Amino acid sequence: MPLTLTPLHPLFAARAEGLDLTRPLTAGEASEVHAAMEKYAVLVIPGQDIDDDQQMEFGRALGTIEATRGVVDAHRHRLKHDSMNDISNIDTDGKLLAADDRRRMFNLGNRLWHSDSSFKATPAKYSMLHARVIPPEGGETEFADMRSAWDALPTKMQTRLKPMITHHSLIYSRGNLGFTDYTDEERVKFAPVPQRLVRRHANGRVSLYLSSHAGAIDGMPIPEARALLRDLIEHATQREFVYRHSWTQHELVMWDNRTTMHRARPFDDQAHARDMRRVTIEDDAPTLAQQAA
Repeated sequence: MPLTLTPLHPLFAARAEGLDLTRPLTAGEASEVHAAMEKYAVLVIPGQDIDDDQQMEFGRALGTIEATRGVVDAHRHRLKHDSMNDISNIDTDGKLLAADDRRRMFNLGNRLWHSDSSFKATPAKYSMLHARVIPPEGGETEFADMRSAWDALPTKMQTRLKPMITHHSLIYSRGNLGFTDYTDEERVKFAPVPQRLVRRHANGRVSLYLSSHAGAIDGMPIPEARALLRDLIEHATQREFVYRHSWTQHELVMWDNRTTMHRARPFDDQAHARDMRRVTIEDDAPTLAQQAA
């Protein structure tokens, strides 16, 4: 069955029907998904009652799955696959994370606008988040189109931004919330990495590459750099650039981290479980090795 795409927002995001992720993708289906992602950047794939192995297989059909996760207490992992990200409020014993658990404190950073794995030397390409258990209210995910945000900037600002190199780290993003509780090993693991602020993609489109993980810009004092980055995030997340997704159980939503930012919205995580599992595909190369804007 060919992929059927229904736009969900005037600028980006579409509902994608015609896929059955309980079986492996064909080469033709994978090509359709790549083409749809290039156009819409966010795809909502409904009705996928799949397990962890099937979700991993879907990821492998579209690229190389990231081998490591950006988390604290990485050894406390309840899922079958170490490379699958546990985007939940559930502990390894099946109970809700305690209010003062450092993993919960760290995970609150997901409420900040970000691009997955921008804190890695080779950042993420696609993320694929599958809803296993959803709370009765709250817990939505918002996405912002960085291509349209770039297009809306004045030419003078675009010219200024194009050569800039930013530095990204989980320490920067969690520091915005006052989280500083790291082991020495985690501080080494989360050391800042350089990324282009502006990216040119294979189809010729240009986008901002923003994230709450960004905390420095080459050649600029830290306060000035962070003020500029905050202004750019405020610009890029104006309502006309944002699609807000309310989840249904068994939906899989995938997005292009190169051309979007996203954030989780709050829910009552001390009363209700939210079990979401993410497979993340790494990009082809570090941004500095890719074509400059």
